[in-house]
Amino acid sequence: MKRLGLFRSFLLLLGALVVTYLITHVGPAVIWHTFRGLSWRLFLVLLFPASLAMLADTMAWRFTFATPPRSVVQLIRAVMAGGAVNLVTTGFVEGDLLKVHMLRPGVAIREGLASVIADKTTTAVSQVLLLLVGLLVGIFLVPVSSKLLLTMAVAFVVQLVCVAAFVMVQLRGVIGGGGRLLARIRRAPSRKHLAVLDGTDQRLRSLYVEHSRGLLVSVGCHFLGFTLETFEIYLVVRFLDVPISVPSAFAIGAFSNAVEFFSFMVPASLGALEGGYVAIFATFGLGGAIALTYTLVRRLREMLWVAAGFVASSTVSSLLAGPLDQE
Repeated sequence: MKRLGLFRSFLLLLGALVVTYLITHVGPAVIWHTFRGLSWRLFLVLLFPASLAMLADTMAWRFTFATPPRSVVQLIRAVMAGGAVNLVTTGFVEGDLLKVHMLRPGVAIREGLASVIADKTTTAVSQVLLLLVGLLVGIFLVPVSSKLLLTMAVAFVVQLVCVAAFVMVQLRGVIGGGGRLLARIRRAPSRKHLAVLDGTDQRLRSLYVEHSRGLLVSVGCHFLGFTLETFEIYLVVRFLDVPISVPSAFAIGAFSNAVEFFSFMVPASLGALEGGYVAIFATFGLGGAIALTYTLVRRLREMLWVAAGFVASSTVSSLLAGPLDQE
């Protein structure tokens, strides 16, 4: 764990260096001048597409429950708090455990764990579909021989394989199996924990077999959420009086989402996202100043929603107490 923490810190430092280089290369004065062009419309961009996307993601998670929680507000609070924690860590585990904890005591731990894992799966599936549609759109907007299209085509294949493998290991009971593996190396969870993990495997298999329609709706909701986020790109660029089409904004958003998918180990994808936006925007005929201005707007939006997420939950610190101990 200590080595993993050091590795993440190294990636974060590397990302910060990349951001510094890009800002220096483009010119801080140029970026600031472009950013000021948004004026009062910045507040609209920070709130409008993101809030709708968050609601879409909340509904997507709701459809992963066999019996959804009655309170949509509780789900919204959990999505905001979990998203905030994921963004400032690695976007992989911590925030999802917090979401499970925040549904207590109305939702059993095994039900909550199954739902967040299923939601991760439907999110990943929607990302694969997003990139596929982005590639189909991009073919008509940039040369087919473009390095960007070739790179994204490879990324699509890798994403597809990763998601298929993720589903397969779930169907094989990897969660409970992981607990039994820990037992073999003398780091066994308690019997109560093993029962929860095995129960989570059963709930997941049940969801995939008996609740497949709900999972398909969840994929659609996540796809809608990602699409709304691409509209944020369109708004920012248009507010800067730079011509851009809706299909171009969609393709840029789809390709940048792929960059985010593969840089999950870096907190907030720092550096990877900035570099990706500069390269992607350039391919679509937009300058580095526009790319970094949009990235700055996105980072401000993330900071706003992270703050809102922590405000939405007063139980962040209780995550360290181990939510599995409560069942």
